[in-house]
This record gives sequence, C-alpha cells and structure tokens, in this order.
Amino acid sequence: MVSVGKAVGFGAAAAAAAGAAAAGVAVDRASAARRRLGALDPADGFAHTADLELKVIATDGVNLHVEVDTPDDLDPALPTIVMSHGYCLSLRGWVLQRRAFVQAGYRVVLWDQRSHGESEISDLEHCTIEQLANDLRAVIDATCPDGPIVLVGHSMGGMTTMAFTRLHAELVRERVLAVAFVSTAAGGEGLTDLGLGPLVGRAIGQAGPHVLSRLAPHQKWLAPVRRIGRNVEDLLVDRFSFDSPVSEATVRFAADLILATPFEVMAAFLPALRSHDEHETLAALLDKQVLVINGTGDLLTPPRRSDEIVELLPGAEHVVVEDSGHLIMIEHPEVVTAQILALIDRAEAAAAAGVATSDKPRVRRKVIDIAKGRLVRRAKASSKSPAKTTQKSKSKSASTSTSKASS
Repeated sequence: MVSVGKAVGFGAAAAAAAGAAAAGVAVDRASAARRRLGALDPADGFAHTADLELKVIATDGVNLHVEVDTPDDLDPALPTIVMSHGYCLSLRGWVLQRRAFVQAGYRVVLWDQRSHGESEISDLEHCTIEQLANDLRAVIDATCPDGPIVLVGHSMGGMTTMAFTRLHAELVRERVLAVAFVSTAAGGEGLTDLGLGPLVGRAIGQAGPHVLSRLAPHQKWLAPVRRIGRNVEDLLVDRFSFDSPVSEATVRFAADLILATPFEVMAAFLPALRSHDEHETLAALLDKQVLVINGTGDLLTPPRRSDEIVELLPGAEHVVVEDSGHLIMIEHPEVVTAQILALIDRAEAAAAAGVATSDKPRVRRKVIDIAKGRLVRRAKASSKSPAKTTQKSKSKSASTSTSKASS
C-alpha cells in the first residue's frame, strides 16, 4: 500500500511535471507564433555600417566607442542628434532610428556607454550615472563641438541625459534645442522590481548584484546553455522587452543585445540605477522642447514614470504608445522616429517664432501603431498556408470517397 505521504509526493511530482510540460508547450507555441511574423522585420535587417567610427577618451581614460552617420546633402544649420542607449544595450539598439534620421537629413552621433557594446570596461568606482553624463560631454566635444544638438536617451541613456543637464548646464542652455526621454525615469526607486511587485521585485533587485557577480566568471560557459534553452530565453526577453507581437528575428536581436552585456557590468550599474534621482534637475529643461515617450506595457519603466517627468515639465509632449514594452524603439520604430522628428520640427518652429516653451500647454496623447497592427493581421492570416488547406481538403475528399465505397 502506498502511504499518504508518498501519494502526496507523487501527486506533487505529477503536478510539477504537468506544469513543466504545459510551460514547454506554451514556449513552443510562442516561438512558432514569432516565426510567422517575419513580415515585421526591417527590410534592411538590423545590421548597419557607420559612416565614421572613433574612440573618445573619457575623463578617467576609458575608451568610448562612438559612431557618426552623416547625410550626403547635410544642411549645417540642422541640429545634430546625439543618442544614448539604455542599460544592458548598445548603440545598435538605435539602428532603425539612425537610418531614418539620416534619410531625413540629420547628422547622427551614437555611442556605447562605458562597459557596454564596444566601449571599454570601466572600474566599479566610475560605474555611475554622473560619470556617464561626463562621458556624454566628452562625446559631444569630440563629435559636435559647436552648433545646435538634440539629445535622445532611452532608459539609462535618459538618466544620463538628466545628469548631463545638471552637470553641464551651460552647454545645455546654449546649444540643446530639444530633448527626448524614451522609456526612462527621473528616480530609480523600484526600477529593479521588474514588474513583479515591490516585495519580490525588491528582493531580486537587492540580490541581483551579488548573484550576477558570482555568475560572472562562468558567463563564457553559458553560451551552449543559451543555445539549448533559446526558446525559454526568447520568452523571457519577449516578456520584459515587448508588449505586442514581434518576430523571431526581433527577439533574437534584443536578446543578443542584452545578453552580450557581461554579468559584472550588469551588477556594477544596478546600484547606480537604484540611487538615481534627478527630479530637481528637470527644472533646467523648462525652456526646452521635450518629448516624453513610453509604452503602456513597459514593465521596467511603466507609464507612471513618464507621468512623474511630465509633472515637472508642464510644456512637455507626453506620448504613450499602446501595446508597447520597454524596447519601444525596436518594437514600434516608425512611431518613435516620427515623434522625435516632430519634436525637432516643433523646437525649430518655436525657436524661429520666439515662442517660449513655458507658454505651451501640456499635451498627453495615446498612440496606436495602426500600420504594425495591419502587418500582424496579414502575417497571421497568411500563416494559414494554402498547402495545409489543400491537404485538409484532400483528406476530406478521401474520407468521403471511402465512406461512399463502404456503403
């Protein structure tokens, strides 16, 4: 006879096995669904060759990787767009915007924040938002030492922009035409909750640096594990990066960006994110044209984070994109591009007319990516392969013929 304890144990094991099987089915289905969305991929893929690559030396001697794109018919009167990427990403995350901006006639400067992408690894002492702000100043001095500029920052890049505004107020006052804050926050409290609520999220956020530091020496051995568990990895990246259907290639691109970041770098910058507080700094941007944009489904910097920024910048244009996660510039690239170009147009028009930003009313708009919605519907409809339909028809005909023969 099986004891009650063993029966309960068997039941728990069976339940766990069933749960794991169900999760595996869900992962496989999600992966198959993404494979059917190849029509969403950019026509030119995610690779890009810069017009110019250079190294800029930071104040502490760290080499920063910088790329510059320049249109053939550049109008020198137009501002240079300087773009700062987010935590665990690189300048490659802006690939779809940089192409569009150059096509629109703008010179674009992009850089890998220290310890990210192709920039040199920093020591722990300088893994701070203030140091990133000084790095941004070094990049600007090296690539666009004069003329108007537009600052665009995503996530940690937006925090860099805020600290830059405080530390380099004179440059901002004299040369910055407009600022775009993309999926970012003025304060770091709760940023590492990962959308899991304050209790669980805070525990993960606090344990994160220790766990990542201990894993760091073993990161090189995780590549085979990543390949084996790629579907699960994709599901997690999809969950925390996007909020609408995206293709397999898009998820792979995002996963490779994120997981190319060394674990020790992830650990090093977590305290900087948590201690970030630039609420008072935003007052220095009251006379600037500002765009604040993020997604309704952003788990890392949810809409309330944007609300906090806009409350301190009454003249800001606040755009909330439906069905969008944290990597909004990859998920809804045309929307983000269009909003930044519109920001520049507003700034140039206001400067020409001498209109003060403080006189501009607060604007909050929700945007739906209708074009992407159409593509998704078409992709799903086309996934119902004619071959499958034909096969079903043949099977049905065969069954009918058999039935008639039997009768």
